Amino acid sequence: MIPLLGLIAGIIVGLVLEPNVPTFLQPYLPIAIVAAMDALFGAFRAYLEGTFTDKVFVVSFISNVLIAAAIVFIGDQIGVGAQLSTGVVVVLGIRIFTNAAAIRRALFHA
Repeated sequence: MIPLLGLIAGIIVGLVLEPNVPTFLQPYLPIAIVAAMDALFGAFRAYLEGTFTDKVFVVSFISNVLIAAAIVFIGDQIGVGAQLSTGVVVVLGIRIFTNAAAIRRALFHA
């Protein structure tokens, strides 16, 4: 219940305050969101399988976001940021859909 209330509170605060992302961070925000979603889907899968630990979740969440942002940053520095961004999104997207399939199987036994 507490995570759900936190999500609702975060959405409300975001809608009310309408925060602006600095221009230099804008290329990294979509990648960070996809990396965070990967960690969240993985955590939910682990929860359903009975293997969830909060320490692993926090480390996974932070490291996914930082590694994805670092890959895109390095790509920007060497002039291939768009290609590396696409690669990160594809890899994390595959992981998200794999976790979603496992969640579906666990919830619906299908």
